[in-house]
Order: sequence, then C-alpha cells, then structure tokens
Amino acid sequence: MATTTEPGNTEVRPLPITVNNYEQDEKKVTTAQASPSVYSEQIQRPWVAGLRTWFGLRPNRHSPPPVYQPRPPPSSEPASIGSKIWKFFKFLGPGAVISVAYVDPDNYQTAISAGSEFQYKLLFMVLVSNLIAIYIQSLCVKLGTVTGMDLAQMNRRWLPRWLDLSIYVVAEASIIATDLGQVIGTAIALNILIPKLPLPAACVISVVETLLVLLFYTDTGELRRVRIFEAFVSILVVVVFVTICIALSMVDHSTGTTREILRGYVPSREIFVDTGLYASCAILGGTLMPHALYVGTSLSRARLYDYDTKHDLPSSSPRQQSPNSSSETITAYRPSLRAIKSCLGYSIAELTFTLFTVAIFVNSALLVIAGSAFYVPPEETRSSENEVSEDLYALYSLFRNSIAPAAGIMFAVSLLFSGISAGIVSTMSGQIIMEGALDIRLNPFLRRLITRCVAIVPALVIALAVGKEGLSKALVACNYLLAIALIPITFPIVWYTCRAKYMQVPAEDGTTTGTVDMKNNVVTAGVAWMLWLLVVVMDVATVVLVGLGITKDEG
Repeated sequence: MATTTEPGNTEVRPLPITVNNYEQDEKKVTTAQASPSVYSEQIQRPWVAGLRTWFGLRPNRHSPPPVYQPRPPPSSEPASIGSKIWKFFKFLGPGAVISVAYVDPDNYQTAISAGSEFQYKLLFMVLVSNLIAIYIQSLCVKLGTVTGMDLAQMNRRWLPRWLDLSIYVVAEASIIATDLGQVIGTAIALNILIPKLPLPAACVISVVETLLVLLFYTDTGELRRVRIFEAFVSILVVVVFVTICIALSMVDHSTGTTREILRGYVPSREIFVDTGLYASCAILGGTLMPHALYVGTSLSRARLYDYDTKHDLPSSSPRQQSPNSSSETITAYRPSLRAIKSCLGYSIAELTFTLFTVAIFVNSALLVIAGSAFYVPPEETRSSENEVSEDLYALYSLFRNSIAPAAGIMFAVSLLFSGISAGIVSTMSGQIIMEGALDIRLNPFLRRLITRCVAIVPALVIALAVGKEGLSKALVACNYLLAIALIPITFPIVWYTCRAKYMQVPAEDGTTTGTVDMKNNVVTAGVAWMLWLLVVVMDVATVVLVGLGITKDEG
C-alpha cells in the first residue's frame, strides 16, 4: 500500500505479512491439533487454505493453522536407469575378489580331469555347483552387510566358546589346505615357465609376492585403498580369463561340437552312477571353498562405512588406533538402515554378475578344453601318452602335446596368475579367521606373515622331501580336507541369516523407532537349508567313494 506524506514524495510500505507463513511452517513442521469433527476438511485438505491465500482471501479466523506432514529426507538413491548402472559399476570389485576362489589351481585339476573322462556331460554339475556357490555367497554378503561383522566375529559373539573354537580349528585347517594348494599351484607354474628355478625357491617366491600385494589392502574403512586392491586382483582375474579364452580358441569349435557342449548343460544318467557320481561330488566339493565364505562376509564393510560417513549417519568407526600400542582394536560397527538398503542389493547383484561371468565361464572352458582335446570314446583305447592325470605337470604336457606348445604356455600362465590371486584371497581369509575368532591384537602385516608361513612350511617340507610327485598328491589331498571342512563352516551362515535374533537392524532414522527384521523369508530360508543338505550329502559321498576306491582311476 502506498501513502502520500508530502507533495511529490511517496512513501512505499510493504504489504502486511499474512498470518500463515507456509514456508516457515513447513520448515518448523507445525503439529497443531484440531477436532476432526469441526475442522476435518481443513486438516485433510490443506491445499484449500493455500489457494485462499494465493487469491488474497483472508482465512477463517476460527480455522486452526494447517497441519503439514514432514517431508521425507532427500533420497540418495539414483532415479534414472543410467544413474543406477553407474552406481552398480561403483560396486564392482568384491565379486572379482571372491571369484578368485572359484578359479584356483584346485579347480583346474578337477575340471580338466572331469572333461577328459566324461567329455561335456559334467557341464551340468559345473553350472549347478556354481549356482549353489552364488546363492551361499549371497547369504554371506547379506550377513556381513546387515550385521557389520564377518563370520568369525559372529561366531565369537554368539556361539558357545567350545563350538566357536571347534569351528575355528576346522577353518584354520581348511585355510592351511587352501593356502598349501595355492603355494603348490604357483610354485609348479613358476617351475614350468622357468625350468631352472628350483621348487623350494618357487615356494618362497609365492609367499613373498602375496605379502607384497597385501600391503595395499586395508580393512580400516578406507574405501580408496580397498578399491585399488580390488582393481589389482581384478587385473589378475582378467589375465586368467584371457589366457583361458586363448586356449579355448585352439580346440575344435565346429557346429557339432557346439551342439554337444550345449547338451552337456542338461543332466544325464552318467553323472549319477559309479565314477560319474564321484566326479560330480568332486566338482561340487572343489567349487565351494570355505575361505571364500569368510571373505564374502567382510568385503562390504568398507562401502557401508563410507556411506554412513558421507551422509553423517550415526555409526562408530570400524577400526580405531589403540593409544597405547600400534595394533588395531576392533570396535563395534553397526551399519545404518539406510546404508544397508543402499548397498545390499547392489552388492548381491555385483557378486552374481561377476561369478556368472568369471567362475562359470572359466570352469566350463577348462572342462570343454579337456573334453575336446583329451577325451577318448569308450570303444577306443587311450594310449599311455594321452593318459590324463591329476598331476599339474602331466596336464601341462598334455596341453603342449595334444593341442599346441602355445596352449601349454597359456595353461602355465593362467595357473600362475590363478595361484597368485587365490593365495592373496586365502591369506586375507586367514587373517579374518584369526582376528575374529581369537581377537588377537597384532600388526596387520605380522598377522598375514604368520598366516602365510603356516602354509609355506608344509609346502617346503613336501618339495624338499618328495619333489614334484609329492606336491601334486598333496594338492589332491587338500581337496578332500576342504570338502569335509565346508560342512561345519556353512551351517552358521544359513543359521544366522534365517534368525531374526541376528538380523535385526535399529530403525531409528528420525521417523520411526524399533527394529527392522531382515532375516530370510520362508522361500529363501527353505532353499538355503536344502542347498546346505545337498552340500553335506555330496561332500560326504566324495569321501565315502574315495574310501571305497570308486574313483576315476579305479573305476
């Protein structure tokens, strides 16, 4: 409104501010209460009062101030498909680390022996065993994401001490067997590529390179260093992938062969009787690795903590430096509900994508190569030169003589990088198990050195005592030990994820209180228990068949 005070001077006064300042009300979120019987229309339709004000109409002086619902906090989830794909790529890395366990030297022996004996018929078991592995690994990711703890820490917190220590002894034995297999595989590959390098020296080199690589890894929540480590392991996996592709291109790939390969993914009678049953059990037992389950429960922690830190959500640091020593002290870190919802789906999707791409392809490719180059029909007699053995030296000679000299080199190179990457992950899992189960306060590098030396001592003794033949036989024996160790280690994973006691998350995010139950639903839990029982039956059957002498060599 404008008023004239003196001739020629006009004082401009602003219009009076209306009573209802809706912008300010929205920020303060008024909570005025009104009788529903009198003012229900104004409460249910606050936009009517907004229109009256916009047109300059005075609000009814008897009407209460409108009630505004608080706006939800801005969502950090991507809305467009492109944003979701970009966020998915940010989660790449943990799946590559876990996939290393499914393309290690143990799998080389199992897949090549199965392909040379049954050609492509066991491709169905390769597919089934990897699908089971993906499902159980997804439960591991869920357990680590929801609880913020790895499997060893969960066992120490919730299990009776005697049971926790029993599982720890089994897990430590499986780590020694796994690490021994990686040391042997790497040493044999180095000896093949560098014949003048003695086997004991190759064993020592396999330990040194693993410790040097692990200097770049930290589990203190520093996502940048974790991603550098994941990128390095991914490069090793890519090298294995490429060398297997090159070797695959050297075998027969005609139309008839392709049709037979595709038919191999359909179940047949041969894989459920006699030596076929033994080979099927060996594939399943060699695919699922106990140390991969421990690693799978720990890799999501860095991204969860990074999310909570960036969004200023209440959480404690996963690691703190002890003021009186240089060692690290474990503190209870529990991810926020928003961090869990933001990361869980992408973590499982990334794991599934990577294992499908790497683990299933590499194991199938090894079996296809062996089936195409080394398989002899039953009506023909296999010559002594084409005899297939589980000895890695014999497999190298078979690749070189039956396919091409370059195929032998590709086999040795892929075996080398497979052993290096698998040794890194195995040492990581040893550190996780020792730290979580025993709550030991040691320097991270010292813990890794102890874990690695526990495996190098048996490998050096075998290499010095019996040489090449002893190393290959020790690698076969490790597979049987891992099959038995898998049973007690996988049980707690299924048990924890199916119980609300362990899978409840605080829901105090500003709008609600209480807890959110994130346990497995009925279908997920039923499938999980069914798969665990299948693993138990197949692993026990492997040991029984070996005890009865029903192996491919005896059958």
